[in-house]
Amino acid sequence: MLLAINGATTMKASLPQDIAVAGSAGFKALEIWAAKLDAYLASPPNSVGTLKALFNQAGVRPASFNSIEFITFRQAAEYEQIKARCQQLCEIGQALDCRKIVVVPSPKPEGVSWNEIKEESVRVLRELSQLAAPYGVQLAFEFLGFGWCSVRTLSQCWEIVQEADCANVGLVLDTCHFYAGGSDLESIAAVDAAKIFIFHINDVEARPKETIEDAHRLLPGEGVIPLDDILTRLKRAGYDGLCSIELFRPEYWERDPAELAAAARAATLKVLRKHFRIE
Repeated sequence: MLLAINGATTMKASLPQDIAVAGSAGFKALEIWAAKLDAYLASPPNSVGTLKALFNQAGVRPASFNSIEFITFRQAAEYEQIKARCQQLCEIGQALDCRKIVVVPSPKPEGVSWNEIKEESVRVLRELSQLAAPYGVQLAFEFLGFGWCSVRTLSQCWEIVQEADCANVGLVLDTCHFYAGGSDLESIAAVDAAKIFIFHINDVEARPKETIEDAHRLLPGEGVIPLDDILTRLKRAGYDGLCSIELFRPEYWERDPAELAAAARAATLKVLRKHFRIE
């Protein structure tokens, strides 16, 4: 299993800092927080070439771009921006050899049925898939367990990915969203492991599921998510791909990025090594 750290975990650090601390902590990969990518490339003389050199120097590979958010139920002009962003990240991804983009469903519009959500999600994923395919880029559709999201569970997400039926469209399984949205542990067995493009690992505070927000995430092993049960089922399903620690806890953002990255790796390894061999 390839272990990565997500740039959201060290939100206040810059992209060059993320690359450096990922390498110093022993991570082999980094999920690029897209806003940090934009900030880096907007500052001359930075370029995709200089960014690639930073990754090479640190011995870290770019694993994915996080993310294009709220891709569904957009007005026409907004949707054109979504497609343009996808094209832009695909071009950068091809040059950087970063071949995954996380794409996120929108909030649920009032009065919209599940069939309408599925139809819209499939349509958008198929269109973005056609944009990404020539660049060899995969789209990882990430359900959000929060009550306002249009796609909240692993089963719903998998139903959409199956219906889309695109070779370069898969999903993200995030343990926070899996737990908060009430996904069933047995639903993992129904998913083709080859279509789980990214696994996000984290933990959460003990609180009612309907009150969980990103800020309540914790280091793996410090909360109430049944991580061992999830990992057991992932292993049984045959998953052995990218595992990335993704935290959005403001308290963590105040810590030294290098110290946090080291602590995140140590906590994650303690949980993962019971089940997987780690790269």
